[in-house]
Amino acid sequence: MDNNCCSKKTKRSDEEKKLIISRLNRINGQVNGIIKMVENDAYCNDVLIQLSAVKNAVKSLSSHVLENHLYMCVTRDLENGELDTIDELISLFKRFNQ
Repeated sequence: MDNNCCSKKTKRSDEEKKLIISRLNRINGQVNGIIKMVENDAYCNDVLIQLSAVKNAVKSLSSHVLENHLYMCVTRDLENGELDTIDELISLFKRFNQ
């Protein structure tokens, strides 16, 4: 596990927190809907379509958070001479490209 997991913090505006939480709640609702579909023996194709929608929603939110990370956290760290942030970024991009 990454050593920076919980040692660094990101100060987000209330508006940004609200946006992220809203999107996560929407994704959670989609997942709960898929659970009900499976419980009700929904057709595989329909379940797969909904799973794809969740995947795209997560990917979109991840891109949003990554963009903010680059503009806020990475910029701050590099300005403060914290070059280990480059290794952190390389690790993130490797995860996104799997």
